[in-house]
Amino acid sequence: MEFITQPWPWYVGGPLIAFVLFLTFYFGQAFGVSRSLETFCTIGGAGKISDYFKVDLKESKWSLFFVAGIIIGGFISSEFLMQSQTIDLNPETVNELAGLGFSNAGSSYLPEEIFSLESLLTIKGFLILIGAGILIGFGTRYAGGCTSGHSITGLSSLQLPSLLATIGFFIGGLIMTWFLIPLIF
Repeated sequence: MEFITQPWPWYVGGPLIAFVLFLTFYFGQAFGVSRSLETFCTIGGAGKISDYFKVDLKESKWSLFFVAGIIIGGFISSEFLMQSQTIDLNPETVNELAGLGFSNAGSSYLPEEIFSLESLLTIKGFLILIGAGILIGFGTRYAGGCTSGHSITGLSSLQLPSLLATIGFFIGGLIMTWFLIPLIF
């Protein structure tokens, strides 16, 4: 049982991801989260507002199982398989984050400076939440998929648009890390 509570090396995780992709390709589906969110928007009635959300629910019902698996797997992992909530960060990274105002960097996966209820109820926290949601939604829609869809499914099927999208994700991440986060915090 101990092997499942330890981080798995790349030569185990990589082939498992490839196996899941093989199954999704075999059954004619695409591996990605944003398509599942579109299905949830359709269930919520978004199709009455936008034709984009008029999705055949019978064809996309598998994505509901996909999201249910993510939620159940995440719960099992966080509640029963994690030995600690701390993250093994480089001390230099901890010092840099402390300089940006993250006092307990590495003590949990979700820093209190962003994800605590007190932070979310401030104007700054609310604007960050709304701005991030709009940017993620716009970027996902504009790119035709999310990071998992493009970077896992798209790259494994050798799609040039997914390569360009993945390059854009990394450039956006670098800009956020090196320029925007220091300005925001």
